[in-house]
Amino acid sequence: MRQAFINTLIELAETDKDIWLLTADMGFGLVEPFAEKFPKRYINVGVAEQNMIGVATGLALEGKKVFCYSIGNFPTMRCLEQIRNDVCYHNLPVCIVSGGAGLWYGALGMTHHAVEDIAVMRCLPNMAVLSPYSAPNIVESIKGIYESGTPSYLRLSRTSNDTLLNQERGVIRGSSKGRVIILATGGRIVENALESSRRLTKLKIVADVVAITTIKPFEYQALSALAKEAPALDAIITIEEHSKIGGLGSAVAEVLAGLRQHAPLVRLGTDDCYPTTAMSYEELLKANHLDVDGIVQEVLDAIR
Repeated sequence: MRQAFINTLIELAETDKDIWLLTADMGFGLVEPFAEKFPKRYINVGVAEQNMIGVATGLALEGKKVFCYSIGNFPTMRCLEQIRNDVCYHNLPVCIVSGGAGLWYGALGMTHHAVEDIAVMRCLPNMAVLSPYSAPNIVESIKGIYESGTPSYLRLSRTSNDTLLNQERGVIRGSSKGRVIILATGGRIVENALESSRRLTKLKIVADVVAITTIKPFEYQALSALAKEAPALDAIITIEEHSKIGGLGSAVAEVLAGLRQHAPLVRLGTDDCYPTTAMSYEELLKANHLDVDGIVQEVLDAIR
């Protein structure tokens, strides 16, 4: 996903001399092609994320379109005040890109995890929040951000499959034992949701998977079918590599609250606590029921 980001940015920068890339001493092995091709439009500000947002604001006020790249929670939590007061208040074309969001950096601990970022960015006025799930999806997302010319947060998470479909519908011959709709966001989470759907199909349970890219402004059309299908659903499941508070699950809950009827909502994500022991990425997914086994079990529990 990160490679798709830099390739798309280079493609856009070749035709628009106002595109700049800033980084806070991160992205080695990734940003070099941009830096070599456009040395006068690339700045490594050092380990100074707050300064990076300040520089980006100044450039944007001069008509530039700025992308700021760092990892995990550093480009969001560390410089929240600058994003709020400088970028969002002035509604500037600055895109904050977080590589390795969610639990990507695993055993490096909570200082490198980004599981509150969607909640924080989502509540900022003027800020769009996108969480793509594949390379083609990220290309589409970046081009949309570029054309919008407004503050954006691009959340890049881990994935091993760059050809994921936007939606996969379960097909069961004969009567089913249950039916759910799964709304998932982020590369690895969408992968796990799709695999869970395949396993549930074998158990005679229909589990339709819908990948959500734009969390703000929320993709209301993704929920339009839920209003019509509500009586036939056993549950609506949201899955995200993020806190259960303030992310995709909360956004869906806000929409469902305005419907006359809907199936029970089950939100899967990280709990309201930090890990107290070092765990790998895979162990963290399992501990939070975000692996395939965990998702399948949560769906079965919801149906029961």
